[in-house]
Amino acid sequence: MSATTRVSHGLNNQRSTVNRLSAENVTLAYDQRVIAEQLSVEIPDNSFTVIVGPNACGKSTLLRALSRMLKPSEGRVLLDGQVIQSMPAKKVARTLGLLPQSSIAPDGITVADLVGRGRYPHQGILRQWSTEDERVVQESMAQTGVAELADRYVDELSGGQRQRVWIAMALAQQTPLLLLDEPTTYLDIQHQIDVLDLCAELHEEQGRTLVAVLHDLNHAARYATHLIALKGGEVIAQGAPNDVVTAGLVEEVFGLRCQVIDDPETGTPLVVPAARKARAGAKADVEKDAEKVAATEAF
Repeated sequence: MSATTRVSHGLNNQRSTVNRLSAENVTLAYDQRVIAEQLSVEIPDNSFTVIVGPNACGKSTLLRALSRMLKPSEGRVLLDGQVIQSMPAKKVARTLGLLPQSSIAPDGITVADLVGRGRYPHQGILRQWSTEDERVVQESMAQTGVAELADRYVDELSGGQRQRVWIAMALAQQTPLLLLDEPTTYLDIQHQIDVLDLCAELHEEQGRTLVAVLHDLNHAARYATHLIALKGGEVIAQGAPNDVVTAGLVEEVFGLRCQVIDDPETGTPLVVPAARKARAGAKADVEKDAEKVAATEAF
């Protein structure tokens, strides 16, 4: 891995001077359970940033802090140079959209009505529902493949269908920054690719800045322009996928032996896990080495 992608404490604490969204030395916790301490990240403008890492490493917690859903116990999150917690909720909602990991729709609401709620930040005393709102809602449903479900109740849809409806609502918000927490959850492989293709289109053709949490490292490497690798609440590495995704990094962050080859379709990194027997053999070798060290120290 190149030295420019691995995070040192000095680089991790630099203040944002350019990018619209950043976190400065934040400590993130739920009650007394600390998830991350002195964590700093920059979200490059006009990037498709993907946060990766093992379970319970702080990915979703970081996204919640960036979206104003979780207030840091220390440090601050900046949006357009302002502390995000000090900004009016509607102003934040017109700038930054969020697709949370788990969403619950109100009982008896139709797909079209739920997607329409994405237009709330654009409403006001002097601006009620308009033909522009209707156009955006229809367009958002079409982009996510749920237009034919417009009159269906959300609570009677499958998990994958509901996920696409929530994505449509986030799109209807029409924000320049869009944060998505595991947007491919509940989706089959075809719809996973459809959603990620849509994210890439929003980034490449509409110039939106996207930040997503993904579990599939190969999807992350294929679609992201910027990767942030977390482990134990710390940024281990960040940068372009070709710089970040190496066999050494995958083993360090995920504890998985692998090869990294070029994706035959895109040329991006493709992680190929070592076979079970090879991983079992490597584990046995490590255990034997540990036993030898212990025996030597005993003498």
